[in-house]
Amino acid sequence: MVFKIARKHLCIPYVLFLLLFVIAPVIVILYYAFTNGEGQFTVANFLGFFTSGNTVGTLLYSLFIALIVTCVCVLLAYPVAYILSKMMGRKRSTLLLLFIIPMWINFTLRLTALKEVLSVIEGNLAYHPFLNTVIGQTYDFLPFMILPIYTTLCKIDKSYVEAASDLGASPAEVFFKVTLPLSMPGIISGIMMVFLPAMTNYVILDMMYNSTYIMGSLIGGYFSAYNWNQGSMISIVLLAIICVATLFTNKFTDGEEAADRGAVL
Repeated sequence: MVFKIARKHLCIPYVLFLLLFVIAPVIVILYYAFTNGEGQFTVANFLGFFTSGNTVGTLLYSLFIALIVTCVCVLLAYPVAYILSKMMGRKRSTLLLLFIIPMWINFTLRLTALKEVLSVIEGNLAYHPFLNTVIGQTYDFLPFMILPIYTTLCKIDKSYVEAASDLGASPAEVFFKVTLPLSMPGIISGIMMVFLPAMTNYVILDMMYNSTYIMGSLIGGYFSAYNWNQGSMISIVLLAIICVATLFTNKFTDGEEAADRGAVL
């Protein structure tokens, strides 16, 4: 007997995964975010967050740190991705592999090695609260910025560049008017993969002996103290920021890509 599986049945494992590990946890977090310690509905958690100077200050500082880390990653990643996209054959594969290999190494080992390197530099950067945060997060997230930009640059139709050159555009004009605009989807994708995690990844701060608080530190502190209501509330605030940022970047990417391709054509 031959059993035929309908195509729609193949989505059942995925649906179950979403229900158990995405939707159910979000429902639990929503419950705790809008209730107090006695299980009564309240919005006092959110009011307290946005009226407290400490929590708002932590949010603004987290945004600032994430912005700095993202900008540094873009500035470092774009030239690397651009050079890689221009290479051919084994040389490109070898250099690309060198940037991917650190992602295979344990996160703790990489940060421990970085901390030892920074500790021998003059000025002892390993214990500088701001610098070790930026350096540590940049070191950790840089591959996530390089790869989407590199992929987008490789997909750019070379005929656009050749056409611009044939029409008399200088190499600088070709880059700023053709290559850079067409690579914006990769840049936006990299920003999304770096900016949002940089707001919450407090593990780097802890391992670098940094006592500075970011949003992830607040969430971890509340849950460690079994204050699920405050921790869930901050998680919902971050989730809202992520949703708004995602909607904005999706619209920006779609509009930018359509406009750029129209301008090139």
